[in-house]
Amino acid sequence: MFKRTMIAASLAVAALASAQSMAAVVGGGATLPQNLYGTTAGTGILASSTPGFNAYIGVGSGAGKLAFFNNDATKFNLAAGTTVDYAGSDSIVSAAELTGYNGSATNGRASYGPLIQIPAEATSVTVPYNIAGKTSLNLTSAQLADIFSGKIQNWKDVVFGGVAGPDLPIKVVYRTDGSGTTEIFTTHLKAVKPASVPGASNNFATAVGFNPATNAPAGSTYIGVSGSGAIASTVASTNGAIGYVSPDFAEFNNAAKVATVNGFLPTAVNVQVTLDTALPPTNPASGKDVANPLDWVPTFANPSNGYPIVGYTNLIFSQCYKDAGDNLRIRNFLNTHYTGGNNAAVASHSFIPLPASWQSAVHNTFYNTASSLRVGNTNVCNGIGRPL
Repeated sequence: MFKRTMIAASLAVAALASAQSMAAVVGGGATLPQNLYGTTAGTGILASSTPGFNAYIGVGSGAGKLAFFNNDATKFNLAAGTTVDYAGSDSIVSAAELTGYNGSATNGRASYGPLIQIPAEATSVTVPYNIAGKTSLNLTSAQLADIFSGKIQNWKDVVFGGVAGPDLPIKVVYRTDGSGTTEIFTTHLKAVKPASVPGASNNFATAVGFNPATNAPAGSTYIGVSGSGAIASTVASTNGAIGYVSPDFAEFNNAAKVATVNGFLPTAVNVQVTLDTALPPTNPASGKDVANPLDWVPTFANPSNGYPIVGYTNLIFSQCYKDAGDNLRIRNFLNTHYTGGNNAAVASHSFIPLPASWQSAVHNTFYNTASSLRVGNTNVCNGIGRPL
């Protein structure tokens, strides 16, 4: 079934506001995994089914990271002073963001301990389309780059089963908010055809090199929306439209609803082929540093096999939390999620659980009591931690 139900922001705000005094774990960010992580309207691995976690608030990866790094709950439309305990982001923490966190005297390492960034589950970025009378759309990555950059503007310039498409303007539906889904998508398009998509960014305008709302190529049509759900619903209701969303917001295995890219649909098997190429930082052959949060999230800019638009959606924590209850709840989540306890839920939302080697690496590094990097390590967190 086409999954596009989004929780009303007012419900999430009301639920979180009522629980602020309970020292529950508060967070949000990327909309791509919002239905999986949970809302006040249902269950989720970071909300209703995880005792002590409040509803996850989907505001986009950019706003989620800002809320976390500045401990600014107003990004979630919550009262100032509410502690932000974690963020969800498909946009990888940048070197500049890590440097800012490590150097902050008030909202960074000195006060909250080292930053932890870990992949939560893998995702494809699917390409939903709506062209009346067409039940399949097979595009190359280069064609995608040209369509989303406005170089291909009409479906008559695309071949469908050996026949030119209809004389119908292409309507590109894109994210206006800071979006990790955009970052995964444009990372691939840039790697394939930088002449069309010169940037890899969580901001669509930055990636394509122009503001679609004001100076898009003449003859092109762009529709800007906020959030994965809005892209899905806009494409579904607009003839000639094409967009990009997580598989949880689209019929990812239905060629009549999402584009086949380079001959592949974004099925679990086709995505897994790509994921298996990356080793966790705990493996010496990876060449990565387990203590560097930037080394915990691999990227797949232009894979040679499988579905090509693939990435991880990630969770961002601090190592230290002043509230013992919050510390315990976060550790309980890590223990469950990274030992396979949420695999079925992840798969049911059309995501792909981390490979067993990655789950073990995260668990051994950030949960295991023998690890100096574990959440709540008293040798590191003596007297410091994210505030109540």
